[in-house]
Amino acid sequence: SLSAGLDLPGRFLFATLTLMTLIAILVFIEEAVYIYRKIPSSKRSIIIWINAAAPVISTTSCIGMWVPRSTMFTDFTAGIFFAIVIHKFLMMMIKECGGQKVLLRRFENGHFTISTGPCCCCCLCLPRVPITRQTLFWLKLGTFQLAVFRPVLVFLSIVLWTNGNYVLNNLSPKRPALWISCFIGALTLFALWAVGIMFRKVRILLKCKNIIPKFALYQFIVILNHLQTTIINIFAAQKIIPCAPPLSSTARGSYIAQQLLIMEMFLITVISRVVYRRKYHDLEPLECGVAEEPGDKTQTP
Repeated sequence: SLSAGLDLPGRFLFATLTLMTLIAILVFIEEAVYIYRKIPSSKRSIIIWINAAAPVISTTSCIGMWVPRSTMFTDFTAGIFFAIVIHKFLMMMIKECGGQKVLLRRFENGHFTISTGPCCCCCLCLPRVPITRQTLFWLKLGTFQLAVFRPVLVFLSIVLWTNGNYVLNNLSPKRPALWISCFIGALTLFALWAVGIMFRKVRILLKCKNIIPKFALYQFIVILNHLQTTIINIFAAQKIIPCAPPLSSTARGSYIAQQLLIMEMFLITVISRVVYRRKYHDLEPLECGVAEEPGDKTQTP
């Protein structure tokens, strides 16, 4: 068994990381109770979903750490959950502006700047798009497509994996792992782009609601859960991370990624509790002021 193969420092590390995961879950439960009691019902479920991102990733990483063969399923579970959270974060920004109707009235003559990351940050020549019901629909569709298609692609990956056709570390053009991973990556970039466009427009307006630190925490989860894990897996596949019998390079890279995620998600869970713990019903969107960008003629309703 796994515990029998660990020395004393290894058991202490596993116990500490498991304890951090349990504390993160307890902190989230306490925060969810607070949100349920203090925050209006229109925003309650969205904020609980967003706060659950870090504890869920920490829990799946802890399970993958103790049960190595479940790593593929735990990674897929965390990926599906965070795909939903990306859509929820966009919806939270719209809700914090007072809803879609209030947002459209507030930015009646405003424009979205689409030359933003991660897709078009270097394309400064792109035109600015008027803020209308249709453009809001496309932004919401940009995040919703990831929440829909990622579970479908994950299900397809698991079906192929059971037949031996899907090998995560085999990125040969003749194998489906490369194409599925690229397709998921493209869908994720489009979803993050939609969130970035909305945040760039409302960040000044929602400054009084701590939207900047909230967005920073969301960005940290994206970077740590996707970019950091991908880099470690690439290093492991290229044998840059040496093997340590009985662990191969790939297995050791997976352990390192999971252990780092547990510690990082624990910190993000604690910080999120501080950032989101305020009485939102005392803050009215129309009292926050109007955010203007150069070239916009924004009218206050």
